[in-house]
Amino acid sequence: MTFISQPSKIPFLLKLGILLSEKITGRTMLPPRILSWYPKAAIGSGVMEALVAHEDGRMDRRILKLIRMTASYVVACPFCVDMNSYEYRKYGITDEEAEALRGDFEKVTTFSEREKLAITYTRLISATPLKFHPDIVEKVKAEFNEREFVILVSTAAQVNFWARLIQGLGIPPAGFGE
Repeated sequence: MTFISQPSKIPFLLKLGILLSEKITGRTMLPPRILSWYPKAAIGSGVMEALVAHEDGRMDRRILKLIRMTASYVVACPFCVDMNSYEYRKYGITDEEAEALRGDFEKVTTFSEREKLAITYTRLISATPLKFHPDIVEKVKAEFNEREFVILVSTAAQVNFWARLIQGLGIPPAGFGE
């Protein structure tokens, strides 16, 4: 299971946040439970998660889902893949597109050029070591305005944050795909 167990006593306000997240997801959420060992980490992570982009102008739910799924695959986080791939069809993502995010997505003709750029940049953000190719950066900047650029990068970075935290704590998938 996890590398450490959750504390036997969780502060009341954190319990409320955990119950809310579990009501929303319909799953037992081990990340906030284990983060309760250090409430500052639990609160900071919770605030960040509460402020995640869901849709903002041309950064629609589909492209944000593609970004989250791509980052999850690149960092090879089973929990993240499970959670971020859940119900991808509801976002207009086909089985072929979902599978292509794991490999050669360039051959999938249903991705728009904008989506392909978002996927490419998400892969760069999520790879280690970080290497930003100037030509790719310029293409992304030409397609995405400054606000959209920040949403793209912060969405990918958020998945990366959670992936490192969840994997570092040894948290298994929550069973979204079951």
